[in-house]
Amino acid sequence: MIRKLLVANRGEIAVRVIRAAREMGIQTVAVYSNADKHAMHAGLADEAVALGGSTPVETYLDIGKIVGAALSTGADAVHPGYGFLSERAEFSQACIDAGLIFVGPSASAMRLLGSKAAAKALAVEQSVPIVPGHFQVGASPAELKAAAAKIGYPIMLKASAGGGGRGMREVRDRSSFDDELATAADEALKAFGDGSMMVEKLVDRPRHIEVQLLADSFGNVACLFERECSLQRRHQKLVEEAPSPYLSTNEPMWEEMQGAARRLALASGYVGAGTIEFMVDEPAGKFYFLEVNTRLQVEHPVTEAVTGLDLVHWQLRIASGEKLNLEAGLMVGDRRDLKGHSIEARIVAEDPAAGFLPSTGRILAWAEPRTPDIRIDTGFGPGAEISRYYDSLIAKVIAHGKSRGEAIDRVRSALLDFHILGIKTNIGYLIDVLEHPSFIEGRIDTGFLGREFANWSPGPIPPELGVIAAFAEKPAASDSRANLPTSAWSAGDGFRNTVKLTLLA
Repeated sequence: MIRKLLVANRGEIAVRVIRAAREMGIQTVAVYSNADKHAMHAGLADEAVALGGSTPVETYLDIGKIVGAALSTGADAVHPGYGFLSERAEFSQACIDAGLIFVGPSASAMRLLGSKAAAKALAVEQSVPIVPGHFQVGASPAELKAAAAKIGYPIMLKASAGGGGRGMREVRDRSSFDDELATAADEALKAFGDGSMMVEKLVDRPRHIEVQLLADSFGNVACLFERECSLQRRHQKLVEEAPSPYLSTNEPMWEEMQGAARRLALASGYVGAGTIEFMVDEPAGKFYFLEVNTRLQVEHPVTEAVTGLDLVHWQLRIASGEKLNLEAGLMVGDRRDLKGHSIEARIVAEDPAAGFLPSTGRILAWAEPRTPDIRIDTGFGPGAEISRYYDSLIAKVIAHGKSRGEAIDRVRSALLDFHILGIKTNIGYLIDVLEHPSFIEGRIDTGFLGREFANWSPGPIPPELGVIAAFAEKPAASDSRANLPTSAWSAGDGFRNTVKLTLLA
């Protein structure tokens, strides 16, 4: 049993893991950079260790500092969260070598599945369909270009060593190949420390559907249904849901897909929580293996909502040597055990009206919705500083309902009731996405946002907030506030709140 857990991450995932551990009676240790000295996760843990420095390389990517912090505080286990070192086999091995429990798969499983090229080779061995491509590790630019010509354009360039949309580029013709490859490889090198690339045939307008796994060290694997992650901007997921509206009417494909995911997990000796990602060619009625994420996913809460499980609890239980013991229907992926529908919307500190430029600075005010069937995962609040050093994700809004329509209504209402001052966010953009007729009907694919929202701009004040504005109090002329705007929406300071309005900072 784990007694003391070091959480090797920051932001909402660090907060999520710390809270889950404390619920299980496990002591917690946080690590933090200079930029995160006053961050929520650092104050929430039982202990906190300063890593020194602010950049990811100086802090959350420094294996020596992380392992040293665990040993110096007497922690007996390390949870990597997601991002940073979470999919680095050398980190998993360093923890084991130091006598620590690594809450995740073994280094050998991570090497096999974390490398897209090796994972695709395993998929072929296990009769899991893959998209035609060239997946040789360490392929040279000339080899990749020749492979692209043989496969036929359009093609997709992908980083061999990581995921999350980084190091990915669509290439429509030969003339742009060299520039796109250089850009993708540089991005992959900065994100994963490895610029190796691979090339595969591009499937136009695919759906992105992934299967959530839990696997123990006794050979038990549960496929906890799927998540639809097709709403992406530049390969970055923004809205996820469970179950998929497509697979909800295509159970035979679900059975094939979960069978493929289970074979890959068993063949690799996988232990812990993981995700098998697939691309679905809807017109052809086919699916193809994409990659394995050897960690917990950002979007894991929607799976928790429709299964009633706590995936972080199960990560810790499996790492402690427990046997996976779920309801019979969950163990075999019986869709009759699905509990309604869940949708997650990611709030990022970016300005959609200005090309999604990052927004940094101090959060001046923060008011989140507090209603039934709404969950907020965040590591931020009033007074928190949004740093330029890290990912722009600041919160996730997760809604649960008896039906997909109910979940859509609830997540939209929650976003309307989420107010953040001091930085720009994408909440107005998310509301418009959720209101789009094609999304409501479930007619989506990975290119949906790029086509339908390429020229998005903030619209008028939503009716719900217009009522509030109409009743805003106007101060008397003698009041010191008389020179201030009479309502938040008349402020001229350039800030925008989460529902596309200019607000007083």
